[in-house]
Amino acid sequence: MRDYLLTLCVTAAVTYLLTGPVRKFAIATGAMPEIRARDVHREPTPRLGGIAMFFGLCAGLLVADNLQNLNGVFELSNEPRALLSGAALIWLIGVLDDKFEIDALIKLGAQMIAAGVMVMQGLTILWIPVPGVGMVSLTSWQGTLLTVALVVITINAVNFVDGLDGLAAGMVCIAAAAFFLYTYRLWYGYGIEAAAPATLFAAILMGMCVGFLPHNMHPARIFMGDSGSMLIGLVLAAGAISVTGQVDLDVLKIFEGSTREATHAALPVFIPLLLPLTIIAIPFADLVLAIVRRTWNGQSPFAADRGHLHHRLLEIGHSHSRSVLIMYFWSALIAFGVVAYSVHSASMWILLVVVALSAVGLVLLLLPRFTPRAPLWAESFVPPRYRRRQRPPHASETAGAEEIAPVPALAVAQEAQTAPRPVAEERTPVPAGVNGATALGARSRFPDRRKAGSRN
Repeated sequence: MRDYLLTLCVTAAVTYLLTGPVRKFAIATGAMPEIRARDVHREPTPRLGGIAMFFGLCAGLLVADNLQNLNGVFELSNEPRALLSGAALIWLIGVLDDKFEIDALIKLGAQMIAAGVMVMQGLTILWIPVPGVGMVSLTSWQGTLLTVALVVITINAVNFVDGLDGLAAGMVCIAAAAFFLYTYRLWYGYGIEAAAPATLFAAILMGMCVGFLPHNMHPARIFMGDSGSMLIGLVLAAGAISVTGQVDLDVLKIFEGSTREATHAALPVFIPLLLPLTIIAIPFADLVLAIVRRTWNGQSPFAADRGHLHHRLLEIGHSHSRSVLIMYFWSALIAFGVVAYSVHSASMWILLVVVALSAVGLVLLLLPRFTPRAPLWAESFVPPRYRRRQRPPHASETAGAEEIAPVPALAVAQEAQTAPRPVAEERTPVPAGVNGATALGARSRFPDRRKAGSRN
């Protein structure tokens, strides 16, 4: 565990330290696209954050290769090299897309090629567990097709959810943490060496996300772009493929006894293995809903819109930060709930806790529908939107005041027009940084509506 934590910290440190220079590089090269209709940020923000994340991945693999307890992963398995090869290819395509806007079909082809490169080097699904049957071996073509499909689906699911500041990195970090606990239990608890690569991938993925999140939280100073979202999606898929297709469950001796007993005993292990996408259930649901919605409207499944789950949370009335935290909550509930159930499937407390937390999540979702008001004694400590509305004065209360000192409405209007304006309204807002970005100076207090790339 100490070596895994060291690898995680080194990956996070390298990613965090490189994100600042990468941000200035993105501004200098013009990797700051104009604000689109579906975007929620107000000023052009540099991309290419995936560059720092990729070098963090390389640093994590390099450190793990020189640690005594993790060096055996590189000696006994070729999966780390396969991951690095596929990650380099998908990262390069993402960098080009962040700068030049590559066509969606070209990116889809690059994703399939990256998955094929990993398959050629041994990172593929060899067998799948089937309840009541056991381990079912797959042919080379079946394993290749299943691996490519899992990689493409995971990459696009993470890419689709990357719509708010810190959303994709945080959700993937939560999923990687839950996946790390599960794979570490297989490797350390059951002594299955085949689960060691997936455990290493999960630790490195957590480091990449943790190191990038301080720069990407709202208001984001840099976006990961497709170079980052496709990269972390590939690493997440590689871990799921490694533990699903490489770990032989016959070692656990869970298929002994009758068929019913064996199936019940294997159920805690089948859930995370057969359904690795449960750790990204929210992004996957967003992906499916987006494809159905766009196809139903006669659009291309790759056409961009503002119908994603995070956009709907904003439309309901949630703030930017609250929308991100709600998505974090549901991702953690699903991911850690599945891992907890895989450990103690016979405990009813886990099911009750999940149900209770689900009820809390539903209340948080519907919170903007309610307008709670604070008591009178606490109104000075809460935001104005939670204060009680001032009761309009009664006619009998205002009659006397109007008789004593009546003020004509015309005089009030003329006085308001002739009154000098405050100095704050006469100031001209000066944007900070280059093209409205804030890499070289303090963040401007006034929105800059000029297009990126203008002379000003």
